[in-house]
Amino acid sequence: MLFDVFQPLPADPILGLSLAYQQDTNPHKVDLGVGVYKDEAGRTPVLESVSIAQLRLHEAEETKSYQGPAGNVQFNALLQALIFGADSPQQARIRTLQTPGGCGALRVAAELIVKASPDATIWVSDPTWANHIPLLGSAGLQIRTYPYYDPDTKGLKRDEMMATLAQVPAGDLVLLHGCCHNPCGADLSHDDWQQIADMANRQGFTPFVDLAYQGFGDGLDEDAYGVRLLAAQVPEMLVASSCSKNFALYRERTGAIAVMGANETQAQNTFTHLQSIARGIYSMPPAHGASLVEMILSDSALRQQWQLEVQGMRERIHSLRHQLADALRPYGDFDFIPQQRGMFSFLGLSEAQVQRLQQEFSVYMVGSSRVNLAGINAANLPYLAESIGKVL
Repeated sequence: MLFDVFQPLPADPILGLSLAYQQDTNPHKVDLGVGVYKDEAGRTPVLESVSIAQLRLHEAEETKSYQGPAGNVQFNALLQALIFGADSPQQARIRTLQTPGGCGALRVAAELIVKASPDATIWVSDPTWANHIPLLGSAGLQIRTYPYYDPDTKGLKRDEMMATLAQVPAGDLVLLHGCCHNPCGADLSHDDWQQIADMANRQGFTPFVDLAYQGFGDGLDEDAYGVRLLAAQVPEMLVASSCSKNFALYRERTGAIAVMGANETQAQNTFTHLQSIARGIYSMPPAHGASLVEMILSDSALRQQWQLEVQGMRERIHSLRHQLADALRPYGDFDFIPQQRGMFSFLGLSEAQVQRLQQEFSVYMVGSSRVNLAGINAANLPYLAESIGKVL
């Protein structure tokens, strides 16, 4: 029998955590696991700008025909301008392909890299988003790590990171989190980005930026600083992006992969291979989410409304960081939390303490003590802080 060879695999640690939370009957339970934005009521909202766009799309849509492997061409152009800057002189040598979410962007890029250089190695930060490893590795890429987060200082292992990156050879790639590092929340500084650009040019490696949280750190333009600096200085690069967070289009699977070549011809040639790879994996990307993003970014009033909504989500996360640090002050120094960016942070708890939080207090977080700050609200913060205090 064909399927007799299979033994059950363990549940994904984060998805398994979500299931355990759903089955927990404790009325005080707190979910800080799954990485989705939540509002004060604990819901992942449909943005008002998205709701308006959906109504307009419903009235205007005339077909459900395929849109081709490249996806929504206007969406691609608008998202490319959002990421690299509408006035960027590099726009002519960049091509963007719509993908099924940021995960699709990473996988298509991995297939492209393997096609261009079967022996290439991609260097990822330690730690990095857990799904980076299977998305990139299952395409055949060799993966190595560079030092990044220091659990003692709650900041970067900057010297060790730069020393390791200085050894990355020509032909390899370095995966960088564009902003709001997942899982640690500690971001590269402007000086760090410049050093990496200098090393890329000197050593010949290719930067690959994962920009999943644009707008959740310091602002839409501010969060693209690293991408834009690299684009202005290196000959080629890749950027994977996602609309799951800043447009709250999680289930619509809306993302893109952008490739920048040394010149327009190189970019266009590479783009044809991106389309061929997409055709061979999923054929065509889903249309709905990209159509909504296109409508929002191309309408000045809707775009302004969306920008205010992104600002609201960003400011709420910033506020929660300060509130959590203040609430935990009786139990230790957590002032590093407001210094970080995005939805995630390591609390510095042991696995035993994390397990006790779940078993005794119904507080759910990843075993590394990575928490999604957006799962905190005024109602659960006192209980959360008191529970953490007890396990400390």
